[in-house]
Amino acid sequence: MEEIRRKVKDKNDVAEFFKKADPKTATSTLLGYVLGAALKLRASDIHIERKAEKKSLLRFRIDGDLKDITGFEERQSELLISRIKLLAGLKLNVRDTAQDGRFTIKSASGAIEVRASVVPAEFGEAVVMRVLDPSVIALELKDLGLRKDDEELIKEELKRPNGMILVTGPTGSGKTTTLYAFLKKLHTEKIKIITIEDPIEYHIDGVEQTQTDKEKNYTFALGLRSILRQDPDVILVGEIRDTETAKVSIDAALTGHLVLSTLHTNNAAGAIPRLTDLGVRSSTIGPAVTLVIAQRLVKRLCESCKKMVSVDKELQAKIDKFKKDLPKRVARESMEVGLHKAVGCDLCDGGFLGRIAIMELLEVSDEIDSLIREKTTEHDIEAMAIEKQGMVLMQKDGIVKALQGITTLDEIERATGPIEW
Repeated sequence: MEEIRRKVKDKNDVAEFFKKADPKTATSTLLGYVLGAALKLRASDIHIERKAEKKSLLRFRIDGDLKDITGFEERQSELLISRIKLLAGLKLNVRDTAQDGRFTIKSASGAIEVRASVVPAEFGEAVVMRVLDPSVIALELKDLGLRKDDEELIKEELKRPNGMILVTGPTGSGKTTTLYAFLKKLHTEKIKIITIEDPIEYHIDGVEQTQTDKEKNYTFALGLRSILRQDPDVILVGEIRDTETAKVSIDAALTGHLVLSTLHTNNAAGAIPRLTDLGVRSSTIGPAVTLVIAQRLVKRLCESCKKMVSVDKELQAKIDKFKKDLPKRVARESMEVGLHKAVGCDLCDGGFLGRIAIMELLEVSDEIDSLIREKTTEHDIEAMAIEKQGMVLMQKDGIVKALQGITTLDEIERATGPIEW
């Protein structure tokens, strides 16, 4: 595996390997090469897609984008899929039903878990493998790309002995990574941290991790009730999906536990009506929830090749006004780097290298609690947070990071929509 990672420079090397592969090449060698190449190219997902005319396509998802890597023969894909099914504990003779499994590979950075999903498709089975490489995710608070003021706020909130911190956003927005970074920050030998996840994505030293089991009807709610009998100080609930989980999580936060969890909402203020929709009493939300973080992921510019862009007078006027209107706690000097664009080099293959979160943080203060009890709209909650707390909305956080030369305005628009200066 490590030898493959050293040899592979870009996707052309993968294409060349499959082109030269002998028909007698061991299937384990083929799969080992695919996995090694995926690790080298920082792929989060590996797609093996069956196409017409007995052809197949290998694709990698890198920094959120799917990229075609190489085409190869049907026989090679059949061998690869059979090997994947064998390692993942799936039934080799079942081809007309979706199957899910997992297996572990070893690398210099430690054990890497691979989750495999196989589904029947038009031209044969299609496979997607999620590669959970702990070496490529930011598990330290300082690596999340937080503005200094946001980082300090989060550190203060994590010092609380009880309450609830929610991270919201769509699937694939980095919510779990953010929560894991919080757990690493919280971990000491003096407290007990327990999680209930679906499934466990990365193993964290010093944290007792559990996961749901649909076949045994071990749900988030049931798991959470069991965890509360384990004398925890901090509890991570992978996702609040239903009324029971929501209510038990709120109760846990109100009875001396620090609870971390996720919701699917578009913005931070949207977490409040989402909880009420799940049946949580508005009178308990304010006392329980202390902080809501909404986030998206944007691509990070490659430091080796990014290039500064010139700014016309119209855009400069918008930037100047934007800086002036920001809350005082946001450091202006960090934005003097200026706007940059992606170029592309041998290191990044496209101008970007990794991803970073853009966020908005909503503190559930007494004023916000009063609005929640009045059952007001999320728009009013957001407006209050901007006025009283100086909350920086997600798009504005993205603009700050673009002005810091970390990402681009195009990336911010892709993640949040047209920029509203």
